[in-house]
Amino acid sequence: MVRLKQRLVTVQRWKLSVITVLTTYLSSFPLTPTSAQIPPFLPCQMDSSAMIQHDRLLHLSLNGDPQAQKLYEASILQNAQRLSQCRRENWPKNLAIWLRLYPCDGTPGAIDRVLDDIVSRGYNQVYVEVFYSGQVLLPANDNPTPWLSVVKGTKNEQVDLLAQIIAKGRARGLKVYAWVFTMNFGYIYGQLGDRQSVLARNGRNQTTLSIPSSPDDPHASGTQVFIDPYHPQARQDFRQLIQAIVQRQPDGILFDYVRYLRGQGTASIASEVKDLWIYGEASRQALSDRALNGKAFDLLQQFMRRGTVSNADIRATHNRHPREKSPLWRIPVMAKPLFSLNPSTSIPYQLWALTVTHGFQGILEFLNLATDIAKARGIASGVVFFPEGNQRIGQGFDSRLQFWENFPNTLEWHPMSYAICEDGRCIANQVQRVLSQAPPGTQVMPALAGAWGTTFAEHPPLELQMQALSQFRPQLDTVSHFAYSWQEPLRDRQRMLCQR
Repeated sequence: MVRLKQRLVTVQRWKLSVITVLTTYLSSFPLTPTSAQIPPFLPCQMDSSAMIQHDRLLHLSLNGDPQAQKLYEASILQNAQRLSQCRRENWPKNLAIWLRLYPCDGTPGAIDRVLDDIVSRGYNQVYVEVFYSGQVLLPANDNPTPWLSVVKGTKNEQVDLLAQIIAKGRARGLKVYAWVFTMNFGYIYGQLGDRQSVLARNGRNQTTLSIPSSPDDPHASGTQVFIDPYHPQARQDFRQLIQAIVQRQPDGILFDYVRYLRGQGTASIASEVKDLWIYGEASRQALSDRALNGKAFDLLQQFMRRGTVSNADIRATHNRHPREKSPLWRIPVMAKPLFSLNPSTSIPYQLWALTVTHGFQGILEFLNLATDIAKARGIASGVVFFPEGNQRIGQGFDSRLQFWENFPNTLEWHPMSYAICEDGRCIANQVQRVLSQAPPGTQVMPALAGAWGTTFAEHPPLELQMQALSQFRPQLDTVSHFAYSWQEPLRDRQRMLCQR
């Protein structure tokens, strides 16, 4: 028995010695190759030789080699420490990448390989797509939401991909955020018979299924169904989703599609009340409740029905309510108002101000109910938006009604700075516009679209875009890149098809 214990001690000492040797071996590789080997703004990229060795250890550990498993874990820790140090010493302090997982990523080692590759590129944050196109990244046997699981009907349908990537990402020093669509519930949701009243409607009784999406929308694929943010069922369904996500304790949640649909052509502009997505039953009821007297209620109903009110309508309303001096509405208060109102403002203009701000208020309330859930669990929240989504166009507005300057500055702001130009100046202009309108203390974290070293989908190389944004440091210390699939289209397809 004594000899057996001595042998065990010897074996343990040998294992520790090997781990120490490996750690020393890996640390001998530089964190980056020479500047001639990599594009600028990739100072934390790892040497390819070290990554080959790292991947070999993963391969051996997946084949049942316990010693390789320990060495692989030691290598993960070593890489995490070096990445953390490098990011502290280089701009930006946080570099994030947007990532979609597939059912095939539930096979052993698949998520490890993706995250190892992300670490090797110098990223220290990952934004994982959790709710999109009407499906959720939850296991089929633990999905309390009305949406289908991403892994449903596959051999990995019981695998909790979200929980796995959060745990495996943290082990590598990565912050892992859950990225969710917010008011876009997906095509399948729009087909549910008991959810038809939940859908957003305009004054022509159309849902967003009836309006072609703008081709400028990077996710426009015929899968978009926007909901009425005032509807209690929509709020309950989304609340269930966010509660399921926070149970898995991501480092943060990013809320995308915090807006209405942007249609094509004239449908991309809301220039009259019937263009607004406020005709769902719940939204109309909430709007009616903003009328504080009979005159206000009658004029509001006429405005919603006909799109305008005339002087004759106003006189007729006065005759029906002679004791009321003037119509009174409770117009939502915005931090940065869209309209300038005073006692002499015409009634049609007041009604237009009321309905537009009512539309945005629904968006804001829907966002707040979700971020409150995350806040209660100590989880950060961020809002993703288009810098142009708040624009005034003539007498109207961008139909998205994404008045992001009124989003809470307690949230992270992630402007999708996707403008296309050769020198990157248009991207810098988008970011500058957001920075100039953001309240003091707002964390602005731009998202860029593209790939390193090449033009992708007309977007200039990421290094050129990063150069354009570098003028804003140290004000900007976090930048993200959309998307991993754009940087690795072949690998992304292989993952989708379960090819190694």
